[in-house]
Amino acid sequence: MVRTGALILVLLLLATTWPGEASDKAVLIELELRSAAQPFGVSAGGAVVVGALGTGGGFYWMPTTGVIFTGGLFATKVSRDGKVIVGQAIDNRLRVAGIWQRATEWRSLGSFPNALPCDSFLSAANDTSRDGKIVVGLARNGCTLAHAFRWEESTGMVDLGSSVAGRDTQALGVSADGQVTVGYQEQATGFIEGTKWVGTRQERVPGADGYVGTANATNVDGSIVVGRICRPTAARPSDPDFQSAWVWTRDGTQCLPPPRLRVSPGPLIIVEGNATSDDGSVIGGSQAVASSPDSDAIIWIDRKPAYLKEFLQVNGVPDAFQSWINTGAIRGVSPDGRVLVGTGAAPQGFRGYIVILGSSRVMP
Repeated sequence: MVRTGALILVLLLLATTWPGEASDKAVLIELELRSAAQPFGVSAGGAVVVGALGTGGGFYWMPTTGVIFTGGLFATKVSRDGKVIVGQAIDNRLRVAGIWQRATEWRSLGSFPNALPCDSFLSAANDTSRDGKIVVGLARNGCTLAHAFRWEESTGMVDLGSSVAGRDTQALGVSADGQVTVGYQEQATGFIEGTKWVGTRQERVPGADGYVGTANATNVDGSIVVGRICRPTAARPSDPDFQSAWVWTRDGTQCLPPPRLRVSPGPLIIVEGNATSDDGSVIGGSQAVASSPDSDAIIWIDRKPAYLKEFLQVNGVPDAFQSWINTGAIRGVSPDGRVLVGTGAAPQGFRGYIVILGSSRVMP
């Protein structure tokens, strides 16, 4: 395990440019504890990581710089070249979706025309395309309307609407090419249903039985989508199809079970896929008690699940997360599937981590 191993990370990242030179073992890097840096996104190649500081504000991390404060409220994702960061900032005392580029201030993306905030909340950016030119997220008009948005320079913020009158939508991810947006549509029953927008046309994500839960992320061209709650109509929360994430491809939807089912006497256990590599071979997510910080990170490799802690312990990091309370969730996966970022609970508080997968990937 590496705690301050920036140089090692640089060497590992550089090694990927020469076939056969990459390490066969995984590497775990724990981000500095004092700032409680919690990463949500990672650039292509893994050289730039972004997220939120527990002490407030956004950050970016590079192996040559460590954690750098960006201001604003938080950062969520970064363009593939690492130059454009999106998240939320303050503009005229309002919380707004924003874009940040090094050596510049946060740029406000505002909200829908003539929109009103809910308290101080107006909008938030959740993801960006590979070149940073398309941004998606959530925008409000008062406290009774919250809709998914898609923003680009030529159109400004476009309301993606709702197919159910009076119900919310949210965009959580966008394909690298900017053509497919994913997120959710709230139904009249209150169920949060997985949704994707091709351009501005909304489509439901079908499952094995009805429609799946929230769509969290997609790949380069929208041909792979991952999310939470594979089969909402399962008879019991202990049903394996209920306690499963899902992956959608053009061939259909496949449930992604956890390594083991968890039993909860009260709250539901939610399993979700949060991020995917471009080819879908590496998917990261979690298994968590609903509305609780009790959560364990899961990695699926070629659709086979493993707890991240157990995976690392048999792939070159025998003391991985040894003193941690839990591993939380994997929040981001690099396009090539080699670098994962996430956040969990350490004894001194919530803490972020970076994982570099080796060429040898033994499942526990």
